[in-house]
Amino acid sequence: MAISECNNCGGKFHWLWEEAFDKFGFNDGDGQVETWLVEDALTDAGYEVKVDQWGIHNTIIVSIKKNADEIIPYEDKEVSLGYSCPRNYLPAEIISLLDQEFE
Repeated sequence: MAISECNNCGGKFHWLWEEAFDKFGFNDGDGQVETWLVEDALTDAGYEVKVDQWGIHNTIIVSIKKNADEIIPYEDKEVSLGYSCPRNYLPAEIISLLDQEFE
């Protein structure tokens, strides 16, 4: 579990990197949103990342590309962006990277 400094009280804020892919993550976007930290970790590792604000909901990662190839399997009917657990569709190398960075 990742820990950031709480923007409100300066204490510890515990969160999961998976929330950066979840429409209802970070308390449905009403909490402290750390999607940018996940985006930065992926970008630093050489991925091109697109983030989108989902109206009144969370800001989520909607695209990850490497060498212009999309990593998120949109064509897979089992993957519903914003709803499916990213551990079920992201490649093992990205899961490992994010686990190392944020757990």
